[in-house]
Amino acid sequence: MEESKRNLLNEEAKASLDIWRYALGIADIAAAKCAIDHKIPEAIETHPSSQPVTLAELSSAISASPSHLRRIMRFLVHLGVFKEVPTEDGLTTGYTNTPLSRRMMITKRDGKSMAPLILFEKNHEMLASWLSLSSVVSSPVNGLLGLIIKPSGSNNIWKNDVWALTKDNPCFGEMINEAMACDVRRVVPRLAGACHDLFDGVATVVDVGGGTGEAMGILVKEFPWIKGFNFDLPHVIEVAQVLDGV
Repeated sequence: MEESKRNLLNEEAKASLDIWRYALGIADIAAAKCAIDHKIPEAIETHPSSQPVTLAELSSAISASPSHLRRIMRFLVHLGVFKEVPTEDGLTTGYTNTPLSRRMMITKRDGKSMAPLILFEKNHEMLASWLSLSSVVSSPVNGLLGLIIKPSGSNNIWKNDVWALTKDNPCFGEMINEAMACDVRRVVPRLAGACHDLFDGVATVVDVGGGTGEAMGILVKEFPWIKGFNFDLPHVIEVAQVLDGV
């Protein structure tokens, strides 16, 4: 009986903390997006000095308000995105990157950065879709994949398939292509390395819905005997990169 009571008290205590994540969890997402938008990881990484980047130096590098930036950086340090450490002279502190912040570099195409995917999931169209989940659940139509709900000029909402939206909105199309490509750069090289025998004797591979051809380009480079085909909608193929063997 006593143990059951203690367990209940522990669950109540944990719930009283966890509920804040649902109330204010958007702050973590917004702060991370802010860092990506302002290329803060890049500004720290490319700083000419080997010293931690001070608030004054960082605010100058990204043309931001020192007062506002200080608050954002304090929160991001708390989240473990950046580190704040003393400078060599010990007179002030500065910021350094972490493995996590380097994965938020929008300019990196090294197979580690997830910045394009983060920005895609946090753009207005996708957020509107997520926030409409309640109405989707109560809808008689089955399925959620491909649903976009976006505010229109009349303050109403309209529905459109996500793939059709990429045709009507080239910026959105570029964003989703980059989001998929950043995931491909992480996954496909590992897949090719771990499953090398799987591609022995394979002459042709077709990537259906391959976007700009990033996945197929990696595969034919790793397995040059493969003839790769990148299959997608016409407006996607029009802007796809030209790759040897694809």
